[in-house]
Amino acid sequence: MDYTRGQNFRRAGARDRSIIKNVYLWMTAGLALTGVVAFGISGNQPLMMALVSNSVLFFGIIIAELGLVWYLSARIQKMSTTAATFAFALYAFLNGITLSVIFLAYTGTTISLAFFTTAATFGAMSIYAMTTKRDLSGMGHYLMMGVLGIIVVSIINIFLKSPAVYYMISYIGVLVFMGLTAYDTQKILNWSAQSGSVSEEQYIKFSIMGALKLYLDFINIFLFMLRIFGRRR
Repeated sequence: MDYTRGQNFRRAGARDRSIIKNVYLWMTAGLALTGVVAFGISGNQPLMMALVSNSVLFFGIIIAELGLVWYLSARIQKMSTTAATFAFALYAFLNGITLSVIFLAYTGTTISLAFFTTAATFGAMSIYAMTTKRDLSGMGHYLMMGVLGIIVVSIINIFLKSPAVYYMISYIGVLVFMGLTAYDTQKILNWSAQSGSVSEEQYIKFSIMGALKLYLDFINIFLFMLRIFGRRR
């Protein structure tokens, strides 16, 4: 009798598992790793000099990051949970290396202001996605078009060097990634509603994939906030 009751308890617990909670744990861990690496490298002058003086190294890391995100997004279902965990941690680590340069470009006050504003904005959009009765799935196509537009205009502005376009992109970027935060959160909530019927391995993979999505949304809002609040050293 006790064994049967224990089985029923475990099944109920499995059904009540929430991917969304696990996603936020993974995302927080990723952001913490990125922050520690960025801060650590910024305080190491030889490492910073090596990073900013070697454009091949810097852009090589950026290309590695992009490749890692693409690979993780496309292949996560075929990867082991250990490999997926390592890939996510490696991406957060590499992103910390590239983000360390913001300590050369912006004051500590500006970085803090951008971070806390991003956290408040991100939290508000997540709460909205969790409480609204509106189906946000139709926004995905338009939001991705917005991301593509930001990339294209940013490339063009490398040659134009227009401050007005620079700040316009920054404000639009914040709005687009705010929308993506709500869209991705609601998408993860749908995964979470089905989490009781998936295996433990799939549960972990869904959590990592969701964490990567929200991590990218958070980082992009943060970078655009930096540009808006930024006071160059």
